[in-house]
Amino acid sequence: MRSSGKIAKSFSRSNTHFMPRPLVAAIDIGAMRSNLAVAKRAAPHAKVWAVVKADAYGHGLERGMRAFSEADGLGLVEPDGALRLRELGWQKPILLLEGFFDREDLEAIGGHAIDTVIHCHEQIAMLEHARPPMPLDVHLKMNSGMNRLGFAPDAFRAAYQRLRAIPAVRNIILMTHFANADDAGNAGLPFVEQMARFTEAAAGIPGERSLANSATTLLHPEAAADWVRPGVMLYGGTPGGKTAAEFGLLPAMTLSSEIIGIQQVPSGAAVGYGSRFVAERPMTIGVVACGYADGYPRHAPDGTPVLVDGVRTGIVGRVSMDMITVDLSGVPNARVGSRVVLWGQDLPIDKVASAAGTIGYELMCALAPRVRVTEV
Repeated sequence: MRSSGKIAKSFSRSNTHFMPRPLVAAIDIGAMRSNLAVAKRAAPHAKVWAVVKADAYGHGLERGMRAFSEADGLGLVEPDGALRLRELGWQKPILLLEGFFDREDLEAIGGHAIDTVIHCHEQIAMLEHARPPMPLDVHLKMNSGMNRLGFAPDAFRAAYQRLRAIPAVRNIILMTHFANADDAGNAGLPFVEQMARFTEAAAGIPGERSLANSATTLLHPEAAADWVRPGVMLYGGTPGGKTAAEFGLLPAMTLSSEIIGIQQVPSGAAVGYGSRFVAERPMTIGVVACGYADGYPRHAPDGTPVLVDGVRTGIVGRVSMDMITVDLSGVPNARVGSRVVLWGQDLPIDKVASAAGTIGYELMCALAPRVRVTEV
């Protein structure tokens, strides 16, 4: 024990250098800027809230701020993130999309000129008793049918009048959020029905309108109103209706790794935990340094696409914590060190998400802290 203690004392991290694990998420700031330009062209007469919640959908809040410098404002749900944007030097508007959570937050919101959504009577009551350093611009949210946050259409006008009487409130922007803008014919809640509810309930109430998320911005430009709130489209994900490429969107995140091992598997042999995959023929299996602890979906089925040296193949076997196994039968030149693209450039994140039974949003946001991030 004494000798091991001496060894520990002699260890110096500064003198030890490891090559990093080959898994890396490359963030393309230029693609993010290009995607913002797509949003602006889709709604040429509207101002743009670029949504940077969830650490800019996993791309990094500071990167989002730089990439979306031409936006008219930034929207997010995290109050500490809003303050961080001010610390980083963002001087344009910031909007808290879920509003504030405590009366004490109002002093910081007012002191840093942060806009806030108002979606319930409790928030109005807190405002009525607050004395923020500066009057607030608030966004009054209507629940036009999504049934998450907001005032019912028949209560919307009264909520507006109550807000208008509060000295701490300056401008009031009217807003709603659409459940099925990417599926206009949805029988459960058609887009046109939500739009009609908002239009009727807000008729005659003064103030700018903020209605459009990514899907609405791209698929229903007539609903752009005064502000649009693009989110996933800014990062190269499709909000539905078409592929991201068909909308002119570029992938902002490319998650790539390398083959770190190769196995020759005979017919009848199983691969991975639970022996989910059993080879029906002799196969070459590659092991990729990426797993669910990195944010790759554990539930991804056999065949979920990956690129190995630019050749499309699929995963086989259950995703484990640190590794994925892939079929190399159609990639005869693959070797240890071959580049593997999990999603991004040349492999749309939405294709991977669809194969795994989820959406691109989740894959972006699930990127784990241990994944090395670079910029391109």
